[in-house]
Amino acid sequence: MAKSWRVAGVNFDHFHMGDLLRMVHDHPGAEIVGIADAQRDRMDDAVRNFSLPAASVFTDFAQCMEQTQPDVVILCPTTAEHGEWTEKVAPFGVHILMEKPFASSVAEADRMIAAMAKTGKQLAINWPLRWYASHVTSHRLVSEGLIGEVVEVHFYDGNRGPLWHGADKIELEPTPERKAESWFYKKAAGGGSLLDYLGYGTTLGTWYHGNRKPVEVTCIVDAPSGLEVDEHSITVARYDCGLSKFETRWGTFTDPWTHQPQPKCGFVIKGTEGTVSNYDCEPTVRLQTRDCVEGKDIPVDSLEPFTNPVQYFLHCLEQGIPVEGPLSTEVSRIGQQIVDTACLSAEQKKTMPLVG
Repeated sequence: MAKSWRVAGVNFDHFHMGDLLRMVHDHPGAEIVGIADAQRDRMDDAVRNFSLPAASVFTDFAQCMEQTQPDVVILCPTTAEHGEWTEKVAPFGVHILMEKPFASSVAEADRMIAAMAKTGKQLAINWPLRWYASHVTSHRLVSEGLIGEVVEVHFYDGNRGPLWHGADKIELEPTPERKAESWFYKKAAGGGSLLDYLGYGTTLGTWYHGNRKPVEVTCIVDAPSGLEVDEHSITVARYDCGLSKFETRWGTFTDPWTHQPQPKCGFVIKGTEGTVSNYDCEPTVRLQTRDCVEGKDIPVDSLEPFTNPVQYFLHCLEQGIPVEGPLSTEVSRIGQQIVDTACLSAEQKKTMPLVG
């Protein structure tokens, strides 16, 4: 690349910060110039993993911004604080890569868009499922018209739970103490499987649907005894072309990146002329068309040259072009509208028209 991008990681609430910093560390055109979190110990793994000097580690984010002068900031706050942290960081005139989900509400998402619009810098939302070759391959097949017009998207995804693993998918033990302390299980922080995973399905689902919006949404969640948040949700969205379903689950039998559970995690897309199924981490997608009704397996595409969000985002910044697809605020906002409506539907226990 023509320049070395200066990148800072701010707020380590979400353990995906470790994964994103590794992508920066491995990128030949970027460097980690600073990290910041109010809790010093949460940065210890990053300091060790990336051999960061003490001078680049801060407990005050503003000092980090002022002293390291980053071009790009990676943000990983709790879901409920995405708007607040975007508004804190945007005035420093940096591009922002926000870890999923977009926000905890459409109103918050719009605050984020407005904050960045004042700076002329880009905001990208990272959805890790966007970097699974199976999901990208199916989007290509859909875009090429191989299954006709998309009429249904079916999504089931999740994992054993957010406390079973950390950065780099290192397995952890989900003790009762960790569960009691984790923001993932606190309603005020934006916890729960619905807010954690539904945006994946609705955002990539919007991508597959060609940015079509549903008319109305119905959602039901479980209500586990002793928990503030859900661990399982089912959302049905009615489009003018039919019904699509998005299901989130903390508590799958296995994690899909080790062994696919049953039901399998991923997508099944139905079109007017065929179907395609694309599951997390699998090396093929299954395509069924009128010319091949029995179906066939198609090897997934290579994601090169952009295999992760850092590579892609820095390329867009280098070329002066906007991010596209699920990383864009346009597609992610539609996904957020569906999530908001699902939350309202679950709360009021009835079908709701699309909000926002």
